[in-house]
Amino acid sequence: MDIFKKLKKYYWPYKRFLIFSLISMLFVTVITAAYPVVLQLTIDEVIYPGNFELIPMIVIAFIVLMGIKALTVYTQQYLGDLFGISTVYKVRDDLYKKLQRLSFKYYDNAKTGDLMSRLTADVEGFRFFLSFGFAEMLRVFSMVTVSLAVMLYYSVPLALVTIAVMPFLAVSVYMFDKRVHPAFLGIRRSFGRMNTRVQENISGMNTVKSLSREDFEIGRYEDKGENYRDHYIKTAKIWAKYMPFMEFVGNVSVVALLAYGGYLVMQGSLQPGELAAFFSLVWMFLGPLMNFGFVVNMFSQAKASGERLLEVLESDLELDDQIEPKGESIKGHVTFNNVTLTYVEDDDEALKDISFDAPPGKVVGLIGATGSGKSSITQLMTRFYEPEQGEVLIDGKPTTEYSLKDLRKHIGFVLQEPFLFSTTIKENISYGNPEASMDDIIDAAKSAQAHDFIMEMPNGYDTLLGERGMGLSGGQKQRISIARALLINPSILVLDDATSAVDMQTEFKIQSALKEVMHDRTTFIIAHRISSLKHADEILVLEDGEIVERGKHDYLLQNNGPYQRIYDIQYQDKEAILGKQHV
Repeated sequence: MDIFKKLKKYYWPYKRFLIFSLISMLFVTVITAAYPVVLQLTIDEVIYPGNFELIPMIVIAFIVLMGIKALTVYTQQYLGDLFGISTVYKVRDDLYKKLQRLSFKYYDNAKTGDLMSRLTADVEGFRFFLSFGFAEMLRVFSMVTVSLAVMLYYSVPLALVTIAVMPFLAVSVYMFDKRVHPAFLGIRRSFGRMNTRVQENISGMNTVKSLSREDFEIGRYEDKGENYRDHYIKTAKIWAKYMPFMEFVGNVSVVALLAYGGYLVMQGSLQPGELAAFFSLVWMFLGPLMNFGFVVNMFSQAKASGERLLEVLESDLELDDQIEPKGESIKGHVTFNNVTLTYVEDDDEALKDISFDAPPGKVVGLIGATGSGKSSITQLMTRFYEPEQGEVLIDGKPTTEYSLKDLRKHIGFVLQEPFLFSTTIKENISYGNPEASMDDIIDAAKSAQAHDFIMEMPNGYDTLLGERGMGLSGGQKQRISIARALLINPSILVLDDATSAVDMQTEFKIQSALKEVMHDRTTFIIAHRISSLKHADEILVLEDGEIVERGKHDYLLQNNGPYQRIYDIQYQDKEAILGKQHV
């Protein structure tokens, strides 16, 4: 029950629904147990003595009992559902909040499909047990208790013969639970892996189709589907093994009841009506016990789901932001003092002893091969990750002394692969500043060279975009992303290969517009094309996480170092072509 103890804070506030649901269940049990008594009275007090005038009264009483039971069952099921739904609403809400606050390091290892499975299938599995499982457990206990009490009232020896099978059923249920819980945990995990496969396939459909890898993807999905099927078959085998044994034990008890009960009737120590009532009671006694396997099934699924939910809910935030936002103004003076960063423990260092100073208004260019550490520098400024050594300062104060909200609202990011939401262009641009006026949105779009193509869209700024900006070219997505970053009026602007998806002419226009925007802002330009950062105040050349050169464009070209080699690679072909044209 440790899983349920840890999740208690979610369902305990709604305990009133559970309590009244369980009370209704007890009432239903008492009414159900009254049926055999009515049967016994009908046989022994009406049919055998010939008191047929009592039949109408018994019929009316029986109808009344059934009506009361129907109303009580309705109340019990409604309150049970209310208990489960109210609980998982809070669970799902906290899960989503936790996912918003988990660090980038968590998402480096997480699978989207698996997280989706936890938010849907696992939450629903937990809800199902809350809605029906608790009540079913009480129903089993109460039905067994009440039935046994009535049987003992009719005949103690016959009741003892009936309950002799209980130890066998108890052992079977225990063994069933011990084997079925790991099986259901395997089902949940394999379902998460299958979801991940679907999610990745849909997200990368362009790549799949462009490389004609549809059959390969079908094969990979079939592998995940077969794994999911195998886990379910394994669980079905466990169920098929234990359920017939439980039913067999129950039937042995019924045979013993009929044999010994018939003998007691012939001896005159038991009335025929009592034997008939006993026969009904034994199924009310054994039925719930055999059905207890179903309860264990629900319980095991809920435990497996609960474990997976807790894996997310109890995940370490890593960046536990305890500082309240103060609305601090940030000028944008960025300083790195001997900063070292490692993404994975015992892995190679992503950054090694990085130091530089970037006062407000300075434009810093970052260039180097893929994996050299360019993006890592900008991710430390926003505390997406924390350095192992050294410190990152903003306006002379360590970034750890700012609240994350205060820090990040002053840093505007334009990523190499922009993400757009499936909403209007206007709402995409104003995502970081929803209170912005329409004039401000248009100004930001003009600065990003996006206004003209937006006005050519069917509904202008109110044009609804498809998933991930479907319907726009790569360059158009990038320009909307630039407009979104500019609209928050950041003190620090990070352009992470922001013009890689546009043509040279559009890049020139964007850079011309950004020159004015960069005024008084600290700007970091990450680029592979030297043309994007040749006008930077300082260029940092990185290799394997280290700064191997620094300086302005002209100075670095005279050093005959890594920057010169990058320049030669990018421009030698162009100069050769121009030379041939000149000849």
